[in-house]
Amino acid sequence: MNPNSSRLGEQSVDKLLIKLSLPASIAMMVNGFYNVVDTIFIGQVVGALAIGGLAIAFPIQMLIMGFAQMVGIGGASAVSRNLGANEVEKADKVAGNAFISIFILSLLFAVFGLVFLDQLLFIFGATENILPYAKDYIEVILLGSVFFSCAMMSNSLIRAEGNAKVAMTTMLLGAGLNIVLDPIFIFLFKLGIRGAALATIISQFSSFLYVVYYMYSGKSSLKVNPEHLKPDWKIIKEIFTVGFSALARSSTSSIFSIVVNNSLRVFGGDMAITIFGIVNRVIAFLFMPIIGVVQGMQPIAGFNYGAKKLDRVKQVLKFSIMAATAIAIFGWIIGETIPHIIIRAFTDDINIIKDGSFVFRIIIAMVPLLGIQFVGATLFQAIGKAVPALILSLLRQFILLTPLILILPRIFNLDLFGVWLAFPIADILAAMITAYLLKKEMYKINLETRKEY
Repeated sequence: MNPNSSRLGEQSVDKLLIKLSLPASIAMMVNGFYNVVDTIFIGQVVGALAIGGLAIAFPIQMLIMGFAQMVGIGGASAVSRNLGANEVEKADKVAGNAFISIFILSLLFAVFGLVFLDQLLFIFGATENILPYAKDYIEVILLGSVFFSCAMMSNSLIRAEGNAKVAMTTMLLGAGLNIVLDPIFIFLFKLGIRGAALATIISQFSSFLYVVYYMYSGKSSLKVNPEHLKPDWKIIKEIFTVGFSALARSSTSSIFSIVVNNSLRVFGGDMAITIFGIVNRVIAFLFMPIIGVVQGMQPIAGFNYGAKKLDRVKQVLKFSIMAATAIAIFGWIIGETIPHIIIRAFTDDINIIKDGSFVFRIIIAMVPLLGIQFVGATLFQAIGKAVPALILSLLRQFILLTPLILILPRIFNLDLFGVWLAFPIADILAAMITAYLLKKEMYKINLETRKEY
């Protein structure tokens, strides 16, 4: 077995988690940074309406990412468990089926999107003025979505074999190249918003080429040969079932955006929507390292669960919760102590800074509890438990937060305050439910561990 995979079952769990999580966290932070740079360039050169076009296009990009994550997470879970059981050939077959699945899915989505592009953009909220910008951007993204999807999916497979550095390099290559190409296409070639989209697709194509090179360099535990690309419906069903929670999360994020923006429009108007846009962007950036932690945790948990090393599964769960909670507390301290400084970086409007600081403190009030929720959802994905993985993936934002945002403003005259209050209430409930499901699963694992001895 390749050393990158075998170490998942042998090295100290805490050190292993750091080795796998740190590169993923760095890559997530860089990815977040280049998205901000992208928006700055477009806003400066093309104008505010172009940023509106990006906002309309983003949920469609999220759906493309959702399909890639579904296949990537489902495939990674199966790959890590098969490598843990020393079934390398089956792991190769899973990887092959993951590649053929995402190729077909992304191709179908691209064709559908291009055929019904105007209708799709209007559904996501495009106005007559914003539509041309959104269309210019998303057309290019759809044309290159096969490479974008394959690169993203492949990263999950690489992490599943325990090589987080290569996965990080893949993401850094794409993000770094995008930052370089953005000003070239936007400023030099004067391609505007279409140039930003072209820079993104070329960057993702480069990442995809790097992944292919790595897989056939002899350094990977996986090697996808032509015979592995033959569809095996049993494998594909397993990939889709386990990974479906990721697609569901991306899909429901679009529904959540519709609900929250309309509620803010009714109860608070433009300023409330602006404040939430700033606060939500900052929170997402602050907590990207938590995503890195759970990405590092998944292959360790999946491999050791497949290898029947259940004590190591318990260890990685404990260390992951501790790390994710520490990151959440760090972000909470920043948000509670200096929200005015953060918001001032986005605007000089005194009212937005004042009201936004108040809103920031409310929304993140119970954020330290989020670590357990992120880790819990990922554990069930890693060990192939599709139903609890799906429930926990949808729990906070869709099952709890969306209905709370619809209900709370309309009771006790809470109005806009009810929208903000929904966030900490959802965090408390999500943490409690996740802790309950984790306790039940740990009880089962403890029983299995005692049987082993």
